[in-house]
Amino acid sequence: MNRKILVSYDGSNRSKKAIKEAKNQASITEKAEVHVISVVTPGIKSNDTAIAGNISMSDAEFLLPELHQIKKEMEASGIVTITEIRTDFSQRNPGRAICEYALANEIDLIIVGNRGLSNIKSLLLGSVSNTIVQNAKCPVLIVK
Repeated sequence: MNRKILVSYDGSNRSKKAIKEAKNQASITEKAEVHVISVVTPGIKSNDTAIAGNISMSDAEFLLPELHQIKKEMEASGIVTITEIRTDFSQRNPGRAICEYALANEIDLIIVGNRGLSNIKSLLLGSVSNTIVQNAKCPVLIVK
């Protein structure tokens, strides 16, 4: 069985846990392909990143070496890995771009870290994981 797993990565501890879970999920099946993507939103400042839930262009520069290391480690374990930084100019919640990527690439499972926001805060701030759960066409695994 060929299984495609998508992990949303932003460099946070929860997204690092999501990478570990993707590796576990990939090891369950003979043929797995892990897609690790970061969604960058041009025009936001780094200090707005936590509030917006988006990754700025300057944040992305720091993520690139991490994505290369993730790919290297995954492929050393025999897991086909695709890493990508996607630019979303629409200024919307990054969860939308993640869902679009999943649909276009026929992803079987999305794994994303949870920010741990309360229900009220997630309504006010717009949680990436909540957006993915609400819009994905495939199963979603939230890692805490």
